Amino acid sequence: MALSELAVRKAKPRDKAYKLSDDCGLYLLVGPNGTRGWRLKYRFAGKEQLLSLGTYPDVPLRQARDQRDEARRLLATSINPSTVRQLEKQRRAIAATDSFEAIALEWLAKFQPTWSEVHGERVKRRLEVDIFP
Repeated sequence: MALSELAVRKAKPRDKAYKLSDDCGLYLLVGPNGTRGWRLKYRFAGKEQLLSLGTYPDVPLRQARDQRDEARRLLATSINPSTVRQLEKQRRAIAATDSFEAIALEWLAKFQPTWSEVHGERVKRRLEVDIFP
């Protein structure tokens, strides 16, 4: 039986964490402190795996189902959704550290002490106002 938005909203904490099952491996894990998190249980390469899809109400039922469907599409093409998520996280971390802004600020920190205070502030302001956006 599929979950309803009302059942998700009315899920109350108990002494121990418990699950409210939806379809195709999706369930809501309700913790003893009242936290409600979406989880997807699936099998890849013969092993059971678990994927966290976010917390309720930040991720409503409809969005959790959409994420489940996307994960199932990846599984159908023999791609592990957990691996995809890890690679995406690494890509974002690399993009943040290798961005022009990060490199420019590193350059500024290296050379600013050798400049006059006024010139250093002027260069920094120009980067922030004109270049970074």
